Amino acid sequence: MIHHVPLRPPARDFPADEWNVIEKGFHPEFLAQLETILALGNGYLGMRGCPEEGGPNAENATLINGYYETHPIVYVEGAYGFARTGQTILSVTDSKIIKLFVDDEPFWLPNANLLKYERRLNMRSGTLDREILWEMPAGKQVLITSRRLVSFANRHVAAISYRVTLLNAAAPLMISSEMKANEPTIHWPPRAPTPIRSPMPRILARSPSPSMRGPTVRSISPNTWSTTLRRWLRLKSSAVVPSGHWIA
Repeated sequence: MIHHVPLRPPARDFPADEWNVIEKGFHPEFLAQLETILALGNGYLGMRGCPEEGGPNAENATLINGYYETHPIVYVEGAYGFARTGQTILSVTDSKIIKLFVDDEPFWLPNANLLKYERRLNMRSGTLDREILWEMPAGKQVLITSRRLVSFANRHVAAISYRVTLLNAAAPLMISSEMKANEPTIHWPPRAPTPIRSPMPRILARSPSPSMRGPTVRSISPNTWSTTLRRWLRLKSSAVVPSGHWIA
């Protein structure tokens, strides 16, 4: 039997507060949990608590209530009561990415020397606030503060305030606001052995083309997804399993 050691966050970095969920240190091992805990939403529009810089993240998503796709659920052997159709909510275009460059050096959380890091989900005001003090290799200190909200008054509105302050030296900086589409979506159909990626068209591989200089792209369509899955399930069901082992 496999025993999993529970991974507990340090209490000093997650102090208790009456109205706030506070994170006082960057912990990449808890990305997925914090994206969920620090998410914002108003019942129609929702944003996971991912960093403004576009990463790192476990599953970045901006979601709209009622925007989803359906897909068939294929079983090796069917039975009464098994679900035949699955529904997956899809991420829309991610428009909350704001990238920062100071002295042509990009700010990226995993590589940054952080003198201060704090995120605070204020449940009284409904905002996600972040304050970071970044020391660059050249010794320049940059204070980054941001505030994110999803409006309750207008369900279609979300906003981000992003402010950069150079504390001890002057330097050229650039702020790039970006939009990213086709974020991968992972869903978990009932009774499926492993997670299956969304049946929306995705790039599977790139291969050189003899007639073109650039690569050609092979993709999978929703029509072939169920066939591919059925073949994969047949292959897995016919696998030879040694004694004492099992397939999940």
